[in-house]
Amino acid sequence: MSTAVDDDLWSAIGDPTRRRMLDLLLNEGSGTATSLSEHLPVTRQAVAKHLTVLDRVGLVHATPAGREKQYRVDETQLARAVAQLADVGAAWDARLRRIKRIAETIQKNL
Repeated sequence: MSTAVDDDLWSAIGDPTRRRMLDLLLNEGSGTATSLSEHLPVTRQAVAKHLTVLDRVGLVHATPAGREKQYRVDETQLARAVAQLADVGAAWDARLRRIKRIAETIQKNL
């Protein structure tokens, strides 16, 4: 599989607070900025900003829930991120195997 890497998606996932938020949403099924902030060392306002970033890249979707929004993880977009990570990992594994072969060849010729 040759999945192009989405830099915006990985920039969003790259933040540890946002990764923790995704974990919480996956474990709970959904959550609001208020409910998530109860489990994180940041303010509700900071959580809301992080959720905006995750929503912009499609990792979460919001539905109105009274005065707040209820957020859920988009499983399709998350699967896309996992596929990208697997492709990057496979590419690096192949590079490292080539480097190892070169190093072994050099070692044999010494």
